Amino acid sequence: MRSAIPQAIYKKFGWSSVAVAISLVIVAVAAVTLVKIFREIELGRVMGALKTQSISHLLSSGGFVVAGYLALTCYDVFALRSIGRREVPYRVAAFASFTSYTIGHNFGAAVFTSGLIRYRIYSAWALSVAEIARIAFITGLTYWLANAFVLGGGALLAPNAASAVDHLPVPINRLIGIAVLAVIASYVLWLWPGPRLIGRSEWQIILPNSQSTLLQIGIGSTELIFVALAMYMLLPARPVVDLLDLVVIFVTAMLMGVVSHVPGSLGVMEAAMFIGLPEVGKEDLLVSLVSFRVLYFLLPLLLATLLLGLRELPRVAAGLGRCSTDHAVENDPGYCRPEGRR
Repeated sequence: MRSAIPQAIYKKFGWSSVAVAISLVIVAVAAVTLVKIFREIELGRVMGALKTQSISHLLSSGGFVVAGYLALTCYDVFALRSIGRREVPYRVAAFASFTSYTIGHNFGAAVFTSGLIRYRIYSAWALSVAEIARIAFITGLTYWLANAFVLGGGALLAPNAASAVDHLPVPINRLIGIAVLAVIASYVLWLWPGPRLIGRSEWQIILPNSQSTLLQIGIGSTELIFVALAMYMLLPARPVVDLLDLVVIFVTAMLMGVVSHVPGSLGVMEAAMFIGLPEVGKEDLLVSLVSFRVLYFLLPLLLATLLLGLRELPRVAAGLGRCSTDHAVENDPGYCRPEGRR
């Protein structure tokens, strides 16, 4: 009976429709929460909290943001090694990872946007579409394994923090944490005997072995913790928030933002943080969240867009140069002769 229910839902609506429904629910809850919060916020207190922000804490947070993005570059490095393309240098993998994640996550439709950017970069190294798809799969797997590990461990060790967000009883959150960690352990053991192959024909992927999977979890978890530390440094000194509690609440908030598919997790992450940290003054937390958004989302987006634009500029200029001769021949400013035309 239990298995029949999800099968019936899938046949009637499809998992894509279920995912859309979940996204809409998350966005609706976030919107209601933010409307309620902003009604209670006083502008004068916000300005006061802004003035009292520590410059040293802002710089420390910025340092952790940089560390987080450096750890993020290892996603693509790991994926390239996993598919056997070790000849692609770190600088290329780092550039692809940083630009694809930053632009894709901020603009939404991350699967399409990130894939397009990766293709643009990696095609210069003769990577096929199938290989780029494998990279996207492995980097996604790194992200989800790391989130499961961090949140599973957090729900086990700091169930009160998980309860602050999901409002489930503490024993239930502990059981969820144990179950998630058990699933991860089972997955690692499943990989232990030898290579596991999934997919069909040219779209087949050899999953990283058990040792590599542990490294994979370590890479993703390190990135998540660095970013959580960036948020932690921006919180007000009082009241004191336990670091482990903050990691659980923050990673949950970021994950909800990703699941919602809202560009840059805008509003969803903030709403989850307000729900998870009711003890922190609303004005103080708002200033911390705005500062984090500038440091983690806005500034990296500007940098990634600039770097990608500078990389594409010579290609665009070369294309315009080829068309300029055709313009003179055809005597039409809007004309550009198709490739190969005589």
